[in-house]
Amino acid sequence: MAAAAAARGSVWEIQQRDVEAAGLADADAGAFVAALRSAAAVATGGPDAAWEAVAAGVLRPEHPHALHQLVYYSVYAGWDRAARGPPPYWFPSRIDTKQTNLGRLMEAHGPRLLGSSYKDPVSSFHLFHKFSVEHQEVYWSMVLKEISIKFQQEPKSILDTSDKSRKGGTWLQGAVLNIAECCLLPWPSQNRTDDSTAIVWRDEGLDNHPVNRMSLKELHNQVITVATALDTMFQKGDRIAIDMPMTCNAVIIYLAIVLGGFVVVSIADSFAPQEIGTRMSVSKAKAIFTQDFIIRGGKKVPLYSRVVQGTSSKAVVIPATGGFLGVSLRNGDMSWKDFLSCAAGRSSIYPTVYQPSDALTNILFSSGTTGEPKAIPWSQLSPIRCTCDTWAHLDIQPQDIFCWPTNLGWVMGPILLYSCFLSGATLALYHGSPLGRGFCKFVQDAGVTILGSVPSLVKSWKAGNFTEGLHWTKIRVLSTTGEASDIDDDLWLSSRASYKPIIECCGGTELASSYIQGSLLRSQAFGAFSGASMSTGFVILDEQGTPYPDDVPCAGEVGLFPLYFGATDRLLNADNNKVYFDGMPIYNGRQLRRHGDIIQRTVGGYYIVQGRADDTMNLGGIKTSSVEIERICNRADEALLETAAVSIKPAGGGPEQLAILAVLKDRSPPCDANVLKSKFQRAIQKNLNPLFKVSYVKIVPEFPRTASNKLLRRVLRDQLSKELSNRSKL
Repeated sequence: MAAAAAARGSVWEIQQRDVEAAGLADADAGAFVAALRSAAAVATGGPDAAWEAVAAGVLRPEHPHALHQLVYYSVYAGWDRAARGPPPYWFPSRIDTKQTNLGRLMEAHGPRLLGSSYKDPVSSFHLFHKFSVEHQEVYWSMVLKEISIKFQQEPKSILDTSDKSRKGGTWLQGAVLNIAECCLLPWPSQNRTDDSTAIVWRDEGLDNHPVNRMSLKELHNQVITVATALDTMFQKGDRIAIDMPMTCNAVIIYLAIVLGGFVVVSIADSFAPQEIGTRMSVSKAKAIFTQDFIIRGGKKVPLYSRVVQGTSSKAVVIPATGGFLGVSLRNGDMSWKDFLSCAAGRSSIYPTVYQPSDALTNILFSSGTTGEPKAIPWSQLSPIRCTCDTWAHLDIQPQDIFCWPTNLGWVMGPILLYSCFLSGATLALYHGSPLGRGFCKFVQDAGVTILGSVPSLVKSWKAGNFTEGLHWTKIRVLSTTGEASDIDDDLWLSSRASYKPIIECCGGTELASSYIQGSLLRSQAFGAFSGASMSTGFVILDEQGTPYPDDVPCAGEVGLFPLYFGATDRLLNADNNKVYFDGMPIYNGRQLRRHGDIIQRTVGGYYIVQGRADDTMNLGGIKTSSVEIERICNRADEALLETAAVSIKPAGGGPEQLAILAVLKDRSPPCDANVLKSKFQRAIQKNLNPLFKVSYVKIVPEFPRTASNKLLRRVLRDQLSKELSNRSKL
């Protein structure tokens, strides 16, 4: 009762003048305050119950963000995070969850598998997750039936652990299939026919035009045309690169390469010539598909010229707009039109190449922040893994339209492609920059129901207020990955879709999935993960490598259980065991798998990723993470777009010093670094640790990032160290 009274009290303190100051028109402010108090009055329970009531019945997407902030932070003003964990903002319905993919699976099999302990999907989720970890053969045998996988030869077993040299186990032994063919087949259980819409898309600059649509049959036919043309030029097993934006053509090329028994080499379209050349060389790619230009924000960015500088391999070049290339081709290269003409007159029935489940289909690369990037091979198991995780955690269903601005050069591209086509959902693509209003309008016009993002994208949408006047009402699930999310940015994002859940995801290319993510069967908290992905087990290690107990709040490096469906068991240019296993402790008789993340388990069983192990710093003898400091500094001033915290070792030796770099919002007034330094210092002392001292602050135009949009703190650290060293010499 006391908690409920406290929550209502914090809402009651919101006055009409506060609402007006938050941007609501004077004429509407009084009615809003009345509705706010009425909703809070009938809420039984603490601040979480009050928030659930006002989020569902009072706050609307068209309200100013400042108003959402006022209500959220007022409701949770007295919330003790240390004692109760992160405050939840979204709550699963015991009725609605029975209609989710995982809920239906649990209702069908839970009583048999869990016995009398099974109650319902929400109450029994923890037990079912534990079962999926301890009985992986049973879990995967059920889930494989839920997606469109057609085996030419059924697997002899789901999991075989007899070969001890394969630390991750042998999965789907004996299975033969073609994963691209599975993407293109009608599937009765998903109500997917040849006439079903496979892709919706729009070109940048045509934002008021109707959305384009491609049927499954049209997609299938175009894939066959490209695969047929490939057969005239390459040998089965040849490696063929794709370096272009994720357009319809890129998707068609990707599927055609896999359908034909070739191997995709994924290269992000942001790479410089040297990086393109490195990836072509490491992968031994025979050719590369690319575009003449990239269209971004109305500008034409050269792409083919970078490819020419980076590799001498044959290039097939696609025009970014229209039917004609805007560049002259070097000898040996081909236009898209000429390439397609190689398939003319050939049979429309394509002889699909079937291969074992562990056959190589795609070579992806790590971010490559130091040294040569790791070449990570995806087998046919990898698409199955990522699709099943999306099926379970994002609840992707055949009627969904799934959009995630990404690129085939990093892991989210193939994840998005396979998740749609193996689940029967529609893939939504925007051919242009996802940073502005054009993309946000496409989300509305395409009727997107699942929207993925990365934190920097959300910051851009929020800073530009690009969703104003748009309706994201069809969105039912949001998701984000790439790096740690900012709580206030998540608040903005969820509020645009009437407080739909944001499924935070964190994983790796080598895992083909996320090892930790949210779930629609658990309450969600901003900027936090609600648990491990299905069938995934992990422990958190202390500094001596000893696992903390499973139910204890703690922070440390994560150690993954090694039996992980879909994870790579090889690297093309490095020793897989050395990279992922050597030096890791033994747990329950098996050596743990290294991932490199530092994570915190909070009270209530939520998880917060605190960055990579090499993004931790020692300030005055206290270990902390860059992410933890950045969360606090990001809210220190309204002009800030984002911050990056790094530690600097003084040239003359001594303790590490804290440096904070800042990027300001567009059109923000000039900001003084010394003023920011004082604000950062106060915020850190108040909210984190009074002993931490900010030594340096620098304002920069942008941060260096990987192709997958991860912040390169190491580069910032090296640049700043060199700058300060030169300054000290002067």
